[in-house]
Amino acid sequence: MSLLARQAVAEFLGSAGLVAVVIGSGIAASRLSPTDPGLQLLENALVTGAGLVALILAFGPVSGAHLNPVVTLAARAFGGVGNRQVAAYLPAQFAGGAVGAVMANLMFDLPAVSIATTDRAAAGLWLSEVLATFGLVVLVFGLVRAGRGGLAAFAVGAYIAAAYFWSSSTSFANPQVAVARMLSDTFAGIAPVSVPMFLLMQLIGAAAAVAVVALLYPETAERAERAVVPHEHPVPHAAGAAAPEPSGAGPTGTAPGPASEPAQGGARS
Repeated sequence: MSLLARQAVAEFLGSAGLVAVVIGSGIAASRLSPTDPGLQLLENALVTGAGLVALILAFGPVSGAHLNPVVTLAARAFGGVGNRQVAAYLPAQFAGGAVGAVMANLMFDLPAVSIATTDRAAAGLWLSEVLATFGLVVLVFGLVRAGRGGLAAFAVGAYIAAAYFWSSSTSFANPQVAVARMLSDTFAGIAPVSVPMFLLMQLIGAAAAVAVVALLYPETAERAERAVVPHEHPVPHAAGAAAPEPSGAGPTGTAPGPASEPAQGGARS
């Protein structure tokens, strides 16, 4: 299997796992704490944050564990991935998310697909999606450009768990997750009519984040580019210097490669 095919499979599986975690934990929370919405949200947030850390660590070394179209598009904007990777990653992410939604429904003895009816169309929720997505993309690429990408799996998990509470929309911040959550009329669902504006707001937030990261970290573009590209071949080292060990990655991380710099990032929601 080619490197690009392996990366696409990793994005598919990671995206499926992410959506299954989000929807499945929402269903479990609503059943375990049926009379306490606050506790339901806390359970959903903690499980999603922990699940994100695990998924990023698991799939980061293969694809970078983007699991999120806006992260992939931001990586493209920075020159970290090429058009072929974007063309492979995006369909894999959306397809994986849909499969994850179906799996979550079936695990809890629900219909494989039930179109969500939860209306999330409100100006405050739209602003929330701009801010949540902005924060996520700044976090991921800021860490990469600061040379601290190895922290991203844990940073992203913590950020998303917190964003469940500080953002009024509970921080979808991920187009494939928003689309997939239409397929489950449960705690985490979103009505189809609410999705287009969520997607637009997420793109706006990501675009603003790319501009801010480029402004704040202009001198580290070369380092960032190396960090977001899954390398097939080692980069030459100075004579006598040992190649660094490959590291786990994240939504902007690296595939196994003797000279890859550590980088991790996140998905969501």
